[in-house]
Amino acid sequence: MTSSCSSVPRRRHRRSRRRPGRASAGDPPPLSALGDFQILPLEIFQMLLNYLSVRDISTLSMVSKGISGRLSNYICTSAGNRRLLLQDFHSPRLPATAQGTSILEHYRSLGLLLKRCTLLLPTRDRLKYVHRVFSGVPCFKLSGCASPLHCLGLQCYGVFLQILTAGWDELECHRVFNFLWELSNLARKVQTVVSSKPGSARRLELRIRLFCRGVLLAGSRRGDSAFWLTRILKPWPMVNQARLLYIIFGPVSSRDVVPQEWLMENNARLLLLSGNSICFTFLASKAVNGRAVELARLMVFMVLVCEKDLYCMDWAVKMMHKVCKVFSTPWERNNFLQCLETAFARMLMDMLQAVLAGERDEEDSSFLNLFHLMNAQANFHKEILYMAMGNSSSTP
Repeated sequence: MTSSCSSVPRRRHRRSRRRPGRASAGDPPPLSALGDFQILPLEIFQMLLNYLSVRDISTLSMVSKGISGRLSNYICTSAGNRRLLLQDFHSPRLPATAQGTSILEHYRSLGLLLKRCTLLLPTRDRLKYVHRVFSGVPCFKLSGCASPLHCLGLQCYGVFLQILTAGWDELECHRVFNFLWELSNLARKVQTVVSSKPGSARRLELRIRLFCRGVLLAGSRRGDSAFWLTRILKPWPMVNQARLLYIIFGPVSSRDVVPQEWLMENNARLLLLSGNSICFTFLASKAVNGRAVELARLMVFMVLVCEKDLYCMDWAVKMMHKVCKVFSTPWERNNFLQCLETAFARMLMDMLQAVLAGERDEEDSSFLNLFHLMNAQANFHKEILYMAMGNSSSTP
């Protein structure tokens, strides 16, 4: 509320006697959002863009809103499509552009360009613009490529989306997922494969696998991969989640070449990315079925993954504590804890022996694994001590 006695009288604006549209001789010329590009015809401006790399064009888009708008229009033209939407996805090797970068790097730079050109648009409009630009690229669609096993299209689309969505909040990423889910009609197609016999819809299984791994999961940081994998699995009951995980990460059918057995570390990493519910159910099943040695070894690798991938170590301690409650007798629980410490000791000795034997590669991975495991064991036991001391201090 404004007081009448303390209010400042409003100044009366002097009416200008200048004629509109005419500036005095001493006034500087008005600045244009296009700068010196204002005097160039649109065709010449687009010709100049051919001499710039995609990354340089993305830098140019930050100059002004006018430049950004002109670039956004250029991207949608036939000339822009020919210049920017490279579609050499089927070469046996990564093709190189004129600037000497691979096609994956090209689409990573293109992601930065479209990210900057659409910076002021709402998320929904940004996604519509991206769809309009890429609608003519068949290899970016789930069923668009005739030879998907020899195509880099989905990988290029994946690295493009990774750059485009970097820094977006969770709500915006939800919209991106829903947009891709509906655009590709993934709900109906996933329903078809999870409700049919394994291998009966082999081609569709393969396309879902390649789309999820190439567009949603490949190239993402591990925290981002957990988000996308959770979105993929969440709509389905657990039995269908297991089937979908097999389709995405396992061999597509018995006729395929079965890959080598997964490293235990990768099994542990997959469990962490699958979420607490699936992870606990899998571990509890081993506890109930008396497979304490396997459970202990897997738990050690989960601790190692927490250390390597910078997850909170108290998560591993809480998961272990929750699994211990599954054992029906104190003897079973104590036996599991003994197996856990034995597994730590054996892994440390094996890694130490590899280091002493001089088994080193270019990245010196044997020494790094030993380093990570020692830190993982120390941080794991530190969290256990924190939990134990916290419980003892609260006990009267």
